[in-house]
Amino acid sequence: MAAYMITYDLNSAGQKYEEVIKAIKDSASAWCTYWKSAYLIKSNLTANQISDKITPHLDNNDRMIVIEVKSHYQGWLAEEDWKYIREHIFN
Repeated sequence: MAAYMITYDLNSAGQKYEEVIKAIKDSASAWCTYWKSAYLIKSNLTANQISDKITPHLDNNDRMIVIEVKSHYQGWLAEEDWKYIREHIFN
């Protein structure tokens, strides 16, 4: 399994947030979101497979990126958020 950061901007009128979020969660065995329009997930899928699940819910002027994340990370989160990430994403 690998960890991925997924971030997206839905720019069209009538954005499909629910569909995009469902596709992200359906791709993950664990996930968290502490940011607007971004998810950190653990998945047995490749970045291409995850992207393929999300892309049908995007319009031409929307944007999305899926990047594999290694265990070298740093940021500004609450301790309980880091605990969840360590135990469920990078375990």
